[in-house]
Amino acid sequence: MKSDRENLLLYAVTDRHWTGRETLRQQVEAALRGGVTFVQLREKNMEHDAFRKEALEIRDLCRACGVPFVLDDDVALAMEVDADGIHVGQSDMEAGDVRALIGPDRILGVSACTVEEAVRAEQRGADYLGVGAVFPTGSKDDARPVTHETLRKICEAVTIPVIAIGGITEQNVMELAGSGICGVAVISAIFGQPEIESATKRLKSAVSEMVSR
Repeated sequence: MKSDRENLLLYAVTDRHWTGRETLRQQVEAALRGGVTFVQLREKNMEHDAFRKEALEIRDLCRACGVPFVLDDDVALAMEVDADGIHVGQSDMEAGDVRALIGPDRILGVSACTVEEAVRAEQRGADYLGVGAVFPTGSKDDARPVTHETLRKICEAVTIPVIAIGGITEQNVMELAGSGICGVAVISAIFGQPEIESATKRLKSAVSEMVSR
């Protein structure tokens, strides 16, 4: 399954920090019911066998809904569980090397903060770009701020889809209108909400309105 602009509209990135009474699986199920169009499984400190089991569970949930499923950073595990693809940052494996490993048919997403990083990622095989942080965020300690002007310039400089990430909420997403992005990636705006399904529906509606402007 390849990515396109439509299925990058509302991109959910998991974060175990927000699991409480619910399991991550239950949270992802609720987000899928609410209408997320793309799921990235992100685990930084999980033992391999447990991560593999979780990845297979989330992969199957996404496939049942026809939603692309990628892993963050772990190329070997993405191949092992037959994920739809992989997302890497600037400090992870270089995009061209990832593309060589995963082949032409899996999705390759790359994080970028500058026009130069974005153009290089496209040249080296990225299918889409995640650009941010476009608002202050507590989800990533190392997130670099990206101005909305830089976001617009990145969208103009590449032909592949661009999504914004970082501190995006239902309340501020309209500020990104006119930037050229095709969607947004969020963590707490979905998984940090008390009612994930309804929060996802509201956010998806707001994002749809934003990209149409």
